[in-house]
Amino acid sequence: MGANKLNVIVGSKNPTKIKAVSGAFKRVFKKNNVVVSGVSVPSGVSDQPMGSNETKTGAENRLKKVKAQHADFYVGIEGGCSYINKNLYAFAWVVVENKEGRQGKGKTSMFQLPKKIKELIEGGVELGVADDIVFNRNNSKKKDGAIGILTGGLIDRTKYYEEAVVLSLIPFLNKKLFS
Repeated sequence: MGANKLNVIVGSKNPTKIKAVSGAFKRVFKKNNVVVSGVSVPSGVSDQPMGSNETKTGAENRLKKVKAQHADFYVGIEGGCSYINKNLYAFAWVVVENKEGRQGKGKTSMFQLPKKIKELIEGGVELGVADDIVFNRNNSKKKDGAIGILTGGLIDRTKYYEEAVVLSLIPFLNKKLFS
């Protein structure tokens, strides 16, 4: 069991993100005993990152910060918002790196945010807080988040992130193609 153990550290204490990373790594590395832990680290970007670049930078910064720990893999996940025409969409970037320095990146699909949430975000409120205000919830970003609330539970936030984590692991699944 010792050589088969994979230690993975996520740059977040958010249980949804930790569960998503755990689910993805267990699917990809079936033969390994995957152990995932979270460490609270700053993203180094706005509380509510805007645009793909700032959001990806947040994920990369989280990954860099957790590399101070000893692990087989490091993961940074950052959620952000982006305008397409005049509509506001939410998504997240995932950056993964192994102890050898091989890196992979993946991104979730995007979904449109309602006008009330868009207005709160434009007023400086972070998406998770905007969700709580609009839907009269408490700490929804650590539960089902905007995606779960807006799809009526059809898309679960953990699975939503998990898919992007799997996508970020493509270079590890196809080492020869990415060497």
